[in-house]
Amino acid sequence: QVQLVESGGGLVQAGASLRLSCAASGRSYNSYAMGWFRQAPGKEREFVASITWNGGSTYYADSVKGRFTISRDNAKNTVYLQMNNLKPEDTAVYYCALRITPARSMKVSDFGSWGQGTPVTVSS
Repeated sequence: QVQLVESGGGLVQAGASLRLSCAASGRSYNSYAMGWFRQAPGKEREFVASITWNGGSTYYADSVKGRFTISRDNAKNTVYLQMNNLKPEDTAVYYCALRITPARSMKVSDFGSWGQGTPVTVSS
């Protein structure tokens, strides 16, 4: 069983940067693709970014492409989300999760072992 703990969220002004971390514990972490999702108040959880088990491929939602970067350090059992040029519409709770299906889709149901989330608030 892999457990995930997110950190690094906070309150920032528009245009600022934040780096989120997702620390994994448990066996087999390095064999999983990982993803970041977010959920704004009153909205459904949505895909943000994902990365393959070895970091060889990354995928992004159109809304964050060019501003966010996902990366991982398997030696540290950690996945990162570097967020630059933050906008008020990026305000949400950010979650990391493991990919649990072989599908290529990026639906919530394709991921599991969700962390507790870290809140990000971007003021205008």
